[in-house]
Amino acid sequence: MNIDTLIKQFWEKYISYTPSAKKINQLFDGKITNDHIAFRTLNLTNTSIDVQKNYLEQFGYKQGGAYEFKVKKLKAIHLENEKVDLPKIFLSELLLEEFSYDLQKTFHEIFDNKSFVNDGLLMGGRKWEINYEKYIELSEESEYAAWLYVWGFCPNHFTISVNHLEGYKNLEEVNALIKKNGFKLNESGGEIKGSPDDLLEQSSIIADLCAVDFSGESHEVPSCYYEFAKRYEISEGEMYQGFIAKSADKIFESTNLQK
Repeated sequence: MNIDTLIKQFWEKYISYTPSAKKINQLFDGKITNDHIAFRTLNLTNTSIDVQKNYLEQFGYKQGGAYEFKVKKLKAIHLENEKVDLPKIFLSELLLEEFSYDLQKTFHEIFDNKSFVNDGLLMGGRKWEINYEKYIELSEESEYAAWLYVWGFCPNHFTISVNHLEGYKNLEEVNALIKKNGFKLNESGGEIKGSPDDLLEQSSIIADLCAVDFSGESHEVPSCYYEFAKRYEISEGEMYQGFIAKSADKIFESTNLQK
């Protein structure tokens, strides 16, 4: 498999449970460049971002920045490809040991003594039964953990590069188009997270709701979302390629259960 095929598979998997992404993509006639693709996991030995990174290195990806999210108890890295036109990959993981015994027990029971091969930690989905009451319990302690419990391993979001869009000068114009077409933006921390001074501005829609089977009961829960990013120059001809932790912290909330 080559990297173009892998990214195409990421996209097809993602739009299967994020129909809004396909609709938004069509607003731009499909003429978009992906800024980055994001994945979620947790920091067990066999499921960590290091394992994901090691798999992606064969496709020309190398680590760029590293980030901490102390309130949400996460850490993350981003990867950049030797082919600069390919999207960055943002990998985040739950710091399991910083949560309650019950939450840790839930994930140890799921993942201990299991191995994941090839792209299993990126597109393996969920191979375990889930319980709605457990989902609600997890969401009260960590929305990130609850999302991972339901969706497992899959692309969490794609991101349109505003810099590469034809006919749009800034993120405000993109957001206006998104809202005009009936999509709701994540307003946590403001519609636009970051600023030109930060060298990165981001916005995102609220995650789609998707009917999920919880051991025979169907419930609608947040799936995934589409993000938009505008990058600024560090110096002439050199664009900032990193991420801003305080902005990403609010973007994570696009998958929060709306209460």
